[in-house]
Amino acid sequence: MEEVEVTRNYQTAIPYEARRKLGIEVVDKLIVTVEGDKMIIQKKKGDIASLNLTLGKKITDEEIDNINEAGENVGSNS
Repeated sequence: MEEVEVTRNYQTAIPYEARRKLGIEVVDKLIVTVEGDKMIIQKKKGDIASLNLTLGKKITDEEIDNINEAGENVGSNS
């Protein structure tokens, strides 16, 4: 367990070992949940932004949101 500091802008750094073990890269998205008095930070699985590095095409956050909404709409039409 490592201790990190929260800045006055409520930002903090993810320790190297945590980034390495989880494979967190600069473009990755994280999911933050609160359970009781604990904050849990998880790497978002299947993050489409990670796919961009492989394909070589940059996709905006807006495009990702549109893809996610389209997928939700397909499931709700059943």
